[in-house]
Amino acid sequence: MEFAVDQALKIYSGGLGFLAGSHMRSVYALKQNLIGIGMLWKYGYYDQGRNKDGSMVPEFHEKMYSYLVDTQIRFQIPMMGKNVWVAAYYLAPETFGSAPLFLLTTDTDGNDESTRAISYSLYDSDVTYKVAQCMVLGIGGARLLEALQYEPEVYHLNEAHAVSALFHLYKKYQKVAEVQKKVVFTTHTPEEAGNEKHDIHFLDKLGFFSGIDLETVRKISGIRDGVFNHSLAALSLSHKANGVSKLHGEVSRKMWKTHPKIAPIGHITNAQNNAYWVDPVLEKARLDKDIDTIVARKKELKKVLFKTVADQSGKLFDPDVLTIVWARRFAAYKRPDMLVWDIERFKRIMANTEQPVQVIWAGKPYPKDEGAVGTFNHLFYLSHLFPNMAVLTGYELALSKLLKDGADVWLNTPVVTREASGTSGMTAAMNAALNLSTFDGWICEFAKDGHNAFLLPVAKGEDINKQDCDNLMETLERSVIPTYYNAPEKWQEMTLNSMNDVSEPFNSDRMAREYYESLYS
Repeated sequence: MEFAVDQALKIYSGGLGFLAGSHMRSVYALKQNLIGIGMLWKYGYYDQGRNKDGSMVPEFHEKMYSYLVDTQIRFQIPMMGKNVWVAAYYLAPETFGSAPLFLLTTDTDGNDESTRAISYSLYDSDVTYKVAQCMVLGIGGARLLEALQYEPEVYHLNEAHAVSALFHLYKKYQKVAEVQKKVVFTTHTPEEAGNEKHDIHFLDKLGFFSGIDLETVRKISGIRDGVFNHSLAALSLSHKANGVSKLHGEVSRKMWKTHPKIAPIGHITNAQNNAYWVDPVLEKARLDKDIDTIVARKKELKKVLFKTVADQSGKLFDPDVLTIVWARRFAAYKRPDMLVWDIERFKRIMANTEQPVQVIWAGKPYPKDEGAVGTFNHLFYLSHLFPNMAVLTGYELALSKLLKDGADVWLNTPVVTREASGTSGMTAAMNAALNLSTFDGWICEFAKDGHNAFLLPVAKGEDINKQDCDNLMETLERSVIPTYYNAPEKWQEMTLNSMNDVSEPFNSDRMAREYYESLYS
């Protein structure tokens, strides 16, 4: 549903898109025989603007991309009681250095306003439109390949958004085994409740199952009642599946163990594209083990980031001061505001002039998630009280790069086992930032406390929020801040360890090879 290939192509919301973009870049570098199919969102996800009082407001502006090629391919899909036209655009590999990418849209001649709107905004809040978007991606993606006269050896569904494609394929091949032979599936959802489900009759009415009768749909997709589970259907109609970290693979196998007829679930840990994300000066210094250059370059990169901080917040940050960044999608389970839960302790840390700290937040909440938007705005209003605290808008690829270049500490606070992988800390580590994190997702495979990162103990029992908050403040006050100021050689050693440890295992070239050689083969 989303690819973050370049800042100029705004068809992504967060980590899933960043990951897909890195995958496409590595495919290009490795010359793998793979194409991507996604959606061309007229308004993107949203532009993160501000109201008069500075609180965030989602803005929806039409996006125009002159570098996309109109393939002239048009076809119709029956959905929502209409025959809806789908058009396909092409992003050539040379444009941004990515695998060939086809993007589908319903914003084309022959459709009325209601059906044009299917491809207006990524993850539409209206359930009918959200399902219709999945149908354009799934059925439309399969139809596009037919129009191209391209018969793939493997269809890779990245998350279950495109699962409607599998019913189109079943109609074509008439045998479950033939569909399974061609399909692999990646799940990014670490808990059962997070998997998308809809009433099976509602989906049938929309045309989701390509005219296949519901008895057959239930039989081939593992559905036992009237609730259609998109991930279960994808697992039932695939021959291989994977989670996106070692821990997530374990969690997924446990989660789906009551369904014995699904594809075996392994894991391929997420990764990000070194060539795109790494500052070349830092990378050369890493290879040369040149600590002095890393320290000097980091200070230069902080100055660049702080120009954006000054521009957005009117605050002048100091490159010599320890800078902590929390930046990713704003969602409740990621607990973006944990740092301010114990507000008195937070005030104490922020008021310490002997060992000062600067904190930056950034990220986009889902525009209809009032709780997450409220959290973002609460942090923004709170920032008025502190000259060393800033909350930035416009968290897209470009700002993400600036923040990772300029962070000393990359703060990661999800509820343990709720983050399937999480990848933002990888690119921060590549650029000489140290991760401060709960023990979840990819961190479990990377982090060694005091060696290449700062880890919070795993909270157990009733109130894990209080435990995690207490552990965070304790780790900051007793370990992170004193190490930065009192033991700079130790900090520099940890930074070099972190850069070395993240470089190969969490480069998406490794990930793309694993998908190509083990999941697709």
